[in-house]
Amino acid sequence: MTKQAPAVEIRGAGLAFGVRTLWSGLDLDVRPGEFLAVLGPNGSGKTSLLKVLLGLQQLSAGSVRLAGRPPGAGNQKVGYIPQQRAMQEAVTLRGTDLVGLGLDGHRWGTGLRGMAERRRRVAAAIASVGAESYAKAPLGRLSGGEQQRLRVAQALIGEPDVLLCDEPLLSLDLAHQRAVSDLIDERRRAADTAVLFVTHELNPILSYVDRVLYLVNGEFRIGAPAEVMNSETLSELYRTKIEVVRVGGQIHVAGAQSALCEDEPHHIGERVS
Repeated sequence: MTKQAPAVEIRGAGLAFGVRTLWSGLDLDVRPGEFLAVLGPNGSGKTSLLKVLLGLQQLSAGSVRLAGRPPGAGNQKVGYIPQQRAMQEAVTLRGTDLVGLGLDGHRWGTGLRGMAERRRRVAAAIASVGAESYAKAPLGRLSGGEQQRLRVAQALIGEPDVLLCDEPLLSLDLAHQRAVSDLIDERRRAADTAVLFVTHELNPILSYVDRVLYLVNGEFRIGAPAEVMNSETLSELYRTKIEVVRVGGQIHVAGAQSALCEDEPHHIGERVS
């Protein structure tokens, strides 16, 4: 049986801004169908890693390949779900228009011969996220959860091999967090899509996560949630005493007050007691 190539391949990667190194020596393969959570405090380089993978930020060292190609706009096998940001009520762009941009927003025009197929694919993507009832409404009139479902459809319409998610649950209530997480998980299971999910909220996605990449203090740890999200590993990373307790299927993190103020480990979404 032929071994599958990694969906994401990172080798010797480092990112620095002046004298400040966010991380270095990062070697990581993300398998097709794998769900990787990217965690860490503010300023640890989580979003910067996504920018590297999207081709918006150059590495200081090392290399990256996604779906067998370098990062950048030319790689159509990469989908992207941004943070949820409420749109102004004056925005008249419809949900169907937003989703369609995921199919051909990178080029001018769609061509008359492709219009019927385009409409079919847009409709299928909208149906896959359960947004048929409001997809033709102006985005500015939709709730944050409805807008985010449409962003998921936009990211999935191109049938990506790699799905990059930048805190897509931010500002969503618990019901919409679960709905968006389920949609992402359904896609990766159905199509073997690799998911890299940057988040401060680990608990809502904990049941989906295969591995964790935790970034802090210029260092990182990679492993299954139980291997990374424990007192010993986080204390080592934060260089101070951190307590990790599992209660009711959730992870709760507490640490020295100085560490919480400076590095904000509680922002990863596990409740601090």
